[in-house]
Amino acid sequence: MQRVLKITIVETDPARAALIEESLARAGQYELNTVSDMTRLTAAIAAHNPDIVLIDLDNPSRDSLEELTLASAPLERPVALFVDQSDANLTRIAIEAGVSAYVVDGLRADRLKPIIDAAVARFTLFRQMRTELATTKRALEERKVIDRAKGLLMKAKGIDEQAAYDLLRRAAMDQGRKVIDVAEALVTTAGLLS
Repeated sequence: MQRVLKITIVETDPARAALIEESLARAGQYELNTVSDMTRLTAAIAAHNPDIVLIDLDNPSRDSLEELTLASAPLERPVALFVDQSDANLTRIAIEAGVSAYVVDGLRADRLKPIIDAAVARFTLFRQMRTELATTKRALEERKVIDRAKGLLMKAKGIDEQAAYDLLRRAAMDQGRKVIDVAEALVTTAGLLS
């Protein structure tokens, strides 16, 4: 069984907000929350914790766009931004801020479901890529520390690289710690002694 998607709609015009809600009700089963007061957007999003945020803007300015994207936390959830006119600079700002879908020509009922699906899929893909990138960066940093620790052991004990790694690994096993933890302790200690 699929859980109900929680959607926050950001729309200052009550009539347009009602149309969006009606369109979403026809498109599927969603838990909806509409925010019309932009000054309360951050609090409303924190309280509702939506799965996706839909923002409908007529003519966004750079400042309002940055404010909205920050308030909607686009790195934590998909954000679909609907605008009436295209502007290359605003599009770039929105995408750089993490908006999952930037839709020109406003919000139309027949396009809502596919846009929501695409925004969620794109967000999921980018979140996975960010996670993989962070994991890779962490692994590279750990590798650098281990290599530095091996270098310190090779110099201090006059041993080769494999023997230095074996010594680190043995110390980690004896202490019930990870090799990286032992390497970091060794590098830190060596830094204090130099």
